Amino acid sequence: ELAPHAQRLSSRPRIYADANIPAGLVAHMRLRLQWDVLFVVEEDTLRRAPDLKHYRLAQQLRRTLVTMDRDYLDDKRFPPDEGSGVLVINAPDEQQLAKLLERIDRNLFGDDAPIPLPLAGRKLQLNSDWGRGTA
Repeated sequence: ELAPHAQRLSSRPRIYADANIPAGLVAHMRLRLQWDVLFVVEEDTLRRAPDLKHYRLAQQLRRTLVTMDRDYLDDKRFPPDEGSGVLVINAPDEQQLAKLLERIDRNLFGDDAPIPLPLAGRKLQLNSDWGRGTA
């Protein structure tokens, strides 16, 4: 019920990080990128929840789901039009994942982002070389 109001309180991205995201990367999102991150590992009731619950909860909370789990790319199990947006990220190590997130921040969630959920109804699979030419 409060999700629409929370969106108006901050212009920074609201992220739902699943258990596949390393804790160091979550810290990077919060501290360096200033993203509002709900990290499921920090929530006892969500830590071992099935993927479908995470997908639905991210939508209910109006948060972009960030994951390294390619299962979310299955449109039959996770219909794009029922989601608030999914970013499936991939890189060889945590440092390159952090750099990828910085490019995502500039290109998708920048100050001139037109809407709070730029990926609503869509999914993107991005790897470590995405956006290098624009950074």
